[in-house]
Amino acid sequence: QVQLVESGGGLVQPGESLRLSCAASGIIFSQYDMDWYRQAPGMQRELVAQISSGEWNYATYAASAQGRFTISRDNNKNTVYLQMNSLKPEDTAVYYCGAERWGRIENWGKGTLVTVSS
Repeated sequence: QVQLVESGGGLVQPGESLRLSCAASGIIFSQYDMDWYRQAPGMQRELVAQISSGEWNYATYAASAQGRFTISRDNNKNTVYLQMNSLKPEDTAVYYCGAERWGRIENWGKGTLVTVSS
């Protein structure tokens, strides 16, 4: 049974940092590109960052995340991370991780809520 479990969300003030984690089980983790998406109230789910499978760990970011967020993975722990710095109120959303192969998200986590507010 495939499981993706996100953690690390919470309430922070603008300018602060959070690190999200997503622990995977039931898949050969190293074979998947791993994605972080987010969905704000009333908005569509959007891609925040992606890290490739294999040894290169190539990362790409949405323009809104570039320079503030860092995605990384530990294949030994079957875990992907999202380090979020300089958080803004507009980063408030439920953050989801997704396991992607061949351009398609095969599995989603249930999400973790990030709220940025003073």
